[in-house]
Amino acid sequence: MIPYDKRSGKIWYNNELVEWTDAKIHILNHGLHYASCVFEGERVYDGTIFKLEEHTSRLFYSAKRMGITIPYTEEEINSASNKIISIQNVNNGYVRPMVWRGSEMMAISAQKTKIHVALATWEWGSYFDPKLKVEGIRLNISNWRRPAPNTIPWDTKASGLYMICTLSKHEAEQQGYADSLMLDHAGNIAEATGANIFFKDKNGDLHTPIPDSFLDGITRRTVIEIAKSKNIKVNERKIAPSELSNFVGCFLTGTAAEVTPVSCIATNQFKVCETIIDLNESYQALVRKKKAA
Repeated sequence: MIPYDKRSGKIWYNNELVEWTDAKIHILNHGLHYASCVFEGERVYDGTIFKLEEHTSRLFYSAKRMGITIPYTEEEINSASNKIISIQNVNNGYVRPMVWRGSEMMAISAQKTKIHVALATWEWGSYFDPKLKVEGIRLNISNWRRPAPNTIPWDTKASGLYMICTLSKHEAEQQGYADSLMLDHAGNIAEATGANIFFKDKNGDLHTPIPDSFLDGITRRTVIEIAKSKNIKVNERKIAPSELSNFVGCFLTGTAAEVTPVSCIATNQFKVCETIIDLNESYQALVRKKKAA
C-alpha cells in the first residue's frame, strides 16, 4: 500500500487545489498538539458521495461544538467535495474532510488561530478483509470505556475522541481479533472502535445501544430505516455485556465498515444469518441507487 503522504493528485486545501505532496502543515499547530480538529468519513459509490449533505452538516455541528467556525458554507464544502472526487477520478472510494486550528498560538487557549479546511479523497475498497465480511469478524472486549457524556463532546467526530479507539484496536489486533467492542462509562455495550453495533435475538428482532455517549452514526440510522421498512423490530436500549450470550447474530455499521457481520465477541459466538445478509444487500443497493436510477 502506498503511504498516504506519498500519493499523487490534488487535495482541496483552504479553497485551493494543491499538489498532494504539498498539502502540509507546520508541526506546531494546535490541531496536532491539543486535538482541536474535527473530521468526517464519507464513501463514494459509483462516483457519488453517499449522504454528502448529512456528513457535511455533522462536520459543521462538530466544529461548532468544538468552538470552531468553519470559514465556508455547507454548500461550498459540498461543492468542493464533489469537485475533488471528480478531479481525482474517484469512482468507489473515500472522502476525508478535515477542519483544524492552526499555528498562531501554542497553548491551551487558541482564540486567535486560523481555521484550516482540507478535503482529500482516494479509491478505497472494504475496510475489513472481504473474506472476513462474509465469515464475520472477531471482536475482543476493550478495557477502555467510552467516557461519560459530561466529560467530552461525545456527539462530535473529533480527533481526540479516537485515542482510546486506536489503543483498543491495536490491542485487539495483537490478540488476533479484527476489532474491539467498547463499553460505555457505566459498563454497558457501546460500540466498536469505529462503528456502531447491532444484535439479533432468537425472535428476529434487532437490538442496538442508545447513542447517548458515543456517535449516532449516519450508517446506523440508515440501517435502522432499512430494517423498519422490512418490518424488523429495532430496540434501541441499554445492553449489558451479560446479554451477549442471548443473541444469535451481530453486525457492525459505519461509513467504513458498511454492514459487517460479527462471528464472535470474546467467547460469544454468532451466526452470519439471512437477516444480516439481507440488510447488507439492501444497504449496498441503496448506496448505489442514484447511479442505477
